[in-house]
Amino acid sequence: MATWTEFSAAAPELAERVKASFDAHKHKTMATLRKDGSPRISGTEVEFSDGELWLGSMPNALKAKDLLRDPRFALHNGYSDTTPEGMADAKLAGRAEAVPHPEHHRFRLDIREASVVRVNEEQTHLIIDVWTADGGLKQIKRK
Repeated sequence: MATWTEFSAAAPELAERVKASFDAHKHKTMATLRKDGSPRISGTEVEFSDGELWLGSMPNALKAKDLLRDPRFALHNGYSDTTPEGMADAKLAGRAEAVPHPEHHRFRLDIREASVVRVNEEQTHLIIDVWTADGGLKQIKRK
């Protein structure tokens, strides 16, 4: 597991691309795990601040309850027809650490895996740049 700062130090170019993709849109999609273990998808916003990636949530929101019970998450950048040309499809996964806050739920997101997916210039295959806390950085090409 790595803080955003640690991930950025380990894979600076990939971290920059992930952050640019996440900054392109305000709204993200987050997956959490319900009490019965099934997935829940929620809209959310995140913030890069003080070298960390943060998530805030209203009191008693289901995604917050999910994260308090089981901190595993997956996060996908927002994407739409207005996404700037060449903007990549970015994903993060890891664990959310609850941080006390007087008004709402607040979580620091620790990163276990980060990826950026794009299509090569010839439009013939996908290029997937992946970093994991255990395995480091690698690139996968898929036709």
